[in-house]
Amino acid sequence: MLRIYTTLAVLAIGAFLDSGALQAADIAHGETLARRWCATCHVVAPNQQRTTGEAPPFATVGRKPDFDVNRLTFFLLDPHPKMPNMSLTRTEAADIAAYIATLAR
Repeated sequence: MLRIYTTLAVLAIGAFLDSGALQAADIAHGETLARRWCATCHVVAPNQQRTTGEAPPFATVGRKPDFDVNRLTFFLLDPHPKMPNMSLTRTEAADIAAYIATLAR
């Protein structure tokens, strides 16, 4: 019985700590999109060796103290001039942002 309560407590804490955006987003799809759109300039995956640009690695972005999944999602919808116009949907932008958040762990 103690094992059941312990398991439930761990699951409840995990659910509490997880961001709602991370739960709703498709992290695998975010990785696919990041590899397609971002890997030329950013290191988007731990197994990626190098890039052609000077943009920060996604893990570095995700580890910033002020990192916020929602803020990054909106940034990706209207990127800065050096970024290509990816014409992402809100869902796609949220997927990429959630993927970046997983790299910070």
